[in-house]
Formats: sequence, C-alpha cells, structure tokens
Amino acid sequence: MRTLKDIPSLEALYSTPGEASQRKVAPCLTPTYRTCFMTTLFCVLTTVGPEGTDGSPRGDDGPVVLELDPQTFALPDWRGNQRLDSLRNIVVDGRVSLMFMVPGSNTVVRVNGSAVLCDDPDVVGRFEQKGRHPTTVIVVRIAEVYTQCARALIRAGLWARDDSAGLPTVGEIMTDVTEGDFDGVTYDADWAARAAKTMW
Repeated sequence: MRTLKDIPSLEALYSTPGEASQRKVAPCLTPTYRTCFMTTLFCVLTTVGPEGTDGSPRGDDGPVVLELDPQTFALPDWRGNQRLDSLRNIVVDGRVSLMFMVPGSNTVVRVNGSAVLCDDPDVVGRFEQKGRHPTTVIVVRIAEVYTQCARALIRAGLWARDDSAGLPTVGEIMTDVTEGDFDGVTYDADWAARAAKTMW
C-alpha cells in the first residue's frame, strides 16, 4: 500500500480549492452563522488528548449551544455514560472541533477552536431542564467557523433514508463484545425507562 509522506505529494493529487471554500470561513458568529447555531439541536464534539482523539454526539431539545458573545459559546454537558472522555481531553488539551447538523438540511456548520470546562454556578445555572442543571459547561472560543461541502450528505442520502433495519441493539453489541458475559436482553428491555429518568 502506497502512503503519502509529505504535504506537496498530497497537494499534487488535488486541484486548487474553489473561491467559496476559501471565503466562507469567519472568525466569529456572523448573523447567518448565528441563525444556523440557534436552529441546531445536535452536534458532534471532537477532542484530542494524551489517550488519543474522541468524538462525542451532543444533543438537546432546544439550541444545543448558547452564545456568550460572537466568538464564544457554551455547550452544557448533560448526563451521559460518565466516561468523561471528551471532558478529560479538554482539561489537558483544549483543542476542539464541532460539527453542527440540522435534520433535513445539507448545510453543515463546522467550528474549530479551543475549550475550557466551567463549573461556575452562574454559568451552569444558565442551563436548566426539568429542574436539573449540567455538572459542567464546555465554553468554546471560536477560531474559525465555516460550512461543510454538502456532497457527503447528498451521497449518503442522510435525511432521505432509514437503514436501521437489522442493526444490532446496544445490548446485543455488549453481549458480543463481552463474549456473553453481559445481559444484553435485560439492558435493552430496561433502556427506555432508564433513559426517560436520566435524560438530564
């Protein structure tokens, strides 16, 4: 297998980036990027740390982030699996990337920047769901924000299809990974009720 070892070899395989791909980048939230942010209920957070990289889905039933100023936004860390992979990474290496998606739209917004974790009561208190607050809030400083080319979503038909039939459940995956040393049937049966009680 031939692999590429340097940037000139890579660039020689591709053409010059188009004007739109270069000019769409902004250093902060413009009015149109702000509209995208306030419509987005789901994003993927990517972090990097000494253990490697981590990608984590983040979602809410309202805007997934809160703008603090045109270059800064806050992302609540609602209850999850308690592994803290992304949070550990942010504590030791603040570099982050995020990808924001809206069902039905091929306009994907990407952010590169830096993040810190905050447990300040005044900041945490700005987020509330059914009387609950996140334990911490991820505060992101935008270095650049831009749209992603829509071709990947169009090729995948992401919003026009449902390929979920026949996919294994989490319980089935757990039974497989542990070679049967996990009760996946009970896990799946209890999941909906457990999630309803621990959503936030």
